Parts: sequence; C-alpha cells; structure tokens
Amino acid sequence: MSDTNGFVPDPPVRVKDYRIGCIGAGMIMAECHLAAYKEAGFPVVAIASRTTDKARAVAERWGIARVHDTPSALIADPQVEILDIAYPPDQQPALIREALGKPHIRAILAQKPLALTLEEARALRDEAARAGKILSVNQNMRYDQSMRVLKQILDRGELGTPVMATIEMRAIPHWQTFLEDYDRLTLSNMSVHHLDVLRFLFGDPDAITTVTRTDPRTKFAHKDGITVSTLTFPSGVLAVSMEDVWSGPREEGFDSDIYIKWRVEGTDGVAQGTIGWPDGSPSTLSYASRKTTGGKWVSPQWETMWFPHAFVGVMEQLQYAVKSGEPPALSVADNVKTVALVEAGYRSIEEGRTVRLSEIAIN
Repeated sequence: MSDTNGFVPDPPVRVKDYRIGCIGAGMIMAECHLAAYKEAGFPVVAIASRTTDKARAVAERWGIARVHDTPSALIADPQVEILDIAYPPDQQPALIREALGKPHIRAILAQKPLALTLEEARALRDEAARAGKILSVNQNMRYDQSMRVLKQILDRGELGTPVMATIEMRAIPHWQTFLEDYDRLTLSNMSVHHLDVLRFLFGDPDAITTVTRTDPRTKFAHKDGITVSTLTFPSGVLAVSMEDVWSGPREEGFDSDIYIKWRVEGTDGVAQGTIGWPDGSPSTLSYASRKTTGGKWVSPQWETMWFPHAFVGVMEQLQYAVKSGEPPALSVADNVKTVALVEAGYRSIEEGRTVRLSEIAIN
C-alpha cells in the first residue's frame, strides 16, 4: 500500500479528451508512452513509424485502430488532435514543422533533445508561437515520483534554505543506434534529464562547469561518455550531476550495483533517495527536517514508477493546456533554457572553463 504522508507523487488526471496520434514504435513509445496512456485512458487513434510492420505490431499490442504508412500520413490525419513524437532528434524538427501547418493538430509533444542545436530549438519555439500551436517537450523526469515529492518538500520550506544537491548516476543507458551518427552523446541524451530536473527544483543556474572522458563500453566514436557537471545558482545552491555510464565491468559473474542516487541538503533538513529506472522499481525518498519531523527520517512511499507512470503526467499536462488555454507545464519556451544549459555544458568541455549562462543567447 502507498503511504504518501500527504504528498502527491503523481498528478491527477484532469483531462483525457483529445485524440492522440503517435509517431515512433521504439522502446520509449511501446514501453512507456503507450503503457501510460492505456492506464490513464487517453485515446490513441493512430500510429506510424519508419517501419510500417513495427508500427502495426505495436498497434496490435495496444489496441490502436489505425496504422499509417508514413509519419506524414499520420500528421495529415484529421482525427489526430495531439501529435506525440518519439523520433530521432535530427528528424524531429521537420515533423514538428509539418504539424504546425495542420489546422486539426492542436498540440505537439516532442522528445528531448528538442533539436541538435540551440539555434534549431529557438527556431521551433518561435515558429510554434507564430502558428498559435502548443509545443511541449517530454522532460519526463520532472514527473518522477521522488522528484515531485522533493519539489513539494522544498516548496513547503521543510529543508530550510537549500545548500547542496547531488545526482549520482552509476547505470548503463541503452544508446539508440541513431546516436552513433551524432557528435554529442551523454550530456545531450542522458545528462539532460538531470540538468533539467535541477532547473525544476532550484530555478535557472548562473553557471556550469562540465568535464568528461570517453566510456570504455561505448564502441562508437564519442567525446562525452562519463560526464560530471557542477552548477551554481543565484540562491547559492551548489549542485553536482554525475553520469557514470561505465559504472564498472558488467559481465557474467560480475555482481551488479547500478543505481541513481540523489541528495539535497538544506539549513533545516536533508532529503535523499533513489531513481528506480535502472532496475524498474519505484523511486524512493526519505527526509529529515528539524521544522516538521523533529529531525527524524520520514519515508513517503508509492507504488508507481518513473517508467512508465511519469508519462501519464507528461501527456496530461499537455491535454490540460489545450483545454484550459494555460501554458503547458513543460513548455517549449522553458525547454529552450534546458537546451541552453546543455549547450553551456558542451562549451565548458570544449573550452575547459566555467561557462556562465548569460553567455548563451536564448532569444
């Protein structure tokens, strides 16, 4: 049984009215998006992918009535009101632009990274605004249950003034094959979760310092394998995000200890926990506050997980934006700031120095 101690680890489903068309039939769509949508009762009316047979198999699995031969055919389908894209980032901007010109499409959910360059991300933001379309970016770690509860604890002031935060990842991502063609790897495709969620928790940072080395396990050419980023915030918070995608040898007979841990320390308390993604378990959180717990550790619990349940909140916030007329919680304008933070991290790597975010133009 869940015992959330009055916290809300998963947002309520306020809206499930809009017909969704999905582009992509890979792991993230088949195992996360569609699993979440089925559980929440969101209507998925069509799917397309690069391979029609693969799209058809996913459609049969999740009970999707219509399979289009091409993404363009799906975008042209007047039944589709919300376009949900899970496609390589070099091909995503063209699909977004195609959808911006369709009057029946009311909103678009794009994957991260939104684009391969900050310039492209800014252009998509501005083009969506001119078209009067809602463009949202799937920064799903903001809907991880431990991150949502941590945010509630911080907003209540239970930890006092935040002082120090760390995210320590020692886990092995499954790099999609299309990443082999890009010149950016971990910072753009894995660290982006952690850098974005640090913005969610503490606001926009002043500066970032990122160092990297290659990952011995990743066989294709890459510059950023293992990455460590230090962020400073106007409030004084110091944060460290480490993505150890090597995490030691992993072979038959070698005991695994993969994990993602996080910790936030404040003047009046401490919170710490784990992200359950590497082993498919619920994320965890424990905290102690001299204000509210008498210095004793308290551990809210829940049964839902980052993958797939966070994707309910991601799609729900977009549907709510369509219905209410309010900006989405995961707006493209906000995401451009995350893309700028990633860009600043790469500049830090290339130039071997701390980069201030004021150096990176977002307008």
